[in-house]
Amino acid sequence: MFENQERTHLEELGEFGLISHLTKNIKLTQKSTIKGVGDDAAVLDHAGKKLLVSTDMLLEGIHFDLAYTPLKHLGYKAIQVNLSDIYAMNGTASQVTVSIGMSSKFPLEAIEELYEGIYLACDNYNVDLIGGDTTASKQGLVISVTVLGYADGKDIVYRNTAEEGDLICVSGDLGGAYTGLQLLEREKLVYIENPNIQPDLEGKDYIVERQLKPEARKDIIDLLKELDVKPTSMIDVSDGLASELLHICKQSDKGCNLYEEKIPIDPMTYETAREFGLDPTVCALSGGEDYELLFTVKQAEYDKIKFKMDFTIIGYITEPNAGCNLITKSGNVHPLKAQGWNAFKAGE
Repeated sequence: MFENQERTHLEELGEFGLISHLTKNIKLTQKSTIKGVGDDAAVLDHAGKKLLVSTDMLLEGIHFDLAYTPLKHLGYKAIQVNLSDIYAMNGTASQVTVSIGMSSKFPLEAIEELYEGIYLACDNYNVDLIGGDTTASKQGLVISVTVLGYADGKDIVYRNTAEEGDLICVSGDLGGAYTGLQLLEREKLVYIENPNIQPDLEGKDYIVERQLKPEARKDIIDLLKELDVKPTSMIDVSDGLASELLHICKQSDKGCNLYEEKIPIDPMTYETAREFGLDPTVCALSGGEDYELLFTVKQAEYDKIKFKMDFTIIGYITEPNAGCNLITKSGNVHPLKAQGWNAFKAGE
């Protein structure tokens, strides 16, 4: 990746030199950030708001493949997947910490590229990078991000508060990240067999971007506030629509009816899934990594949201004894099952 460029070995800088190099241009934008990088701990002041905290790890070979994942995109995605958790609570993300473990194979220029993506994501979403850690790793690249956010107590939305009769809504479209991954994996295998063959990704920009550079849906949170609609429950779609909806139903002690014909699937996702012999609906239900927002609203809010193109009404919440059901396009009723990604099973 960096064979034709001059390489700066990390041992030339040392840990503290690396930290200083990566953080020297940080500019703090949040009023709640009293002290960021440079002391034993960051200092924050959220002025009576409820503090929200979430953390995620990304491991090379488990969550990403550097054969087709540009480091800048990876840095961007590492921030996005964490911001999404705060937005799923109907909160405002404000600060992140980033910790990385890396092997000696990475020169400084590679780490700089990773941080370019991190800083770009922070800039785009008005979030401060306030600290973290760096260490050596023998297991490849490891990225751990913790995100802090805030909200008024009355505005926070949980998973366990859906009510019978609530409408089930989802932002954007689903299945794109999974079909993008299938495409990238196919092109990787072609390259391994013949390195002279260039990747064939023409016309597939959308689904490739859905996998490599997802965007957390802060805009949906802003839109709901503008519409004066507070969801009754909410979760982000990281492990597939079916898995996330079952989380809401289980934690709320409710059932649901989900209509296959209502699930939003982009034409490119649909066509690519068919090319791979996959059912587009299964890709949407179980693919994951779309980072859209799945939420429920009271039926009384229907008139406020019915014409909004940013999200789709895909079903409704039922009593628990009715079970969690998928109603197919042909009208058949099947139990909704989660077949989302299992990190431990995938690693066997």
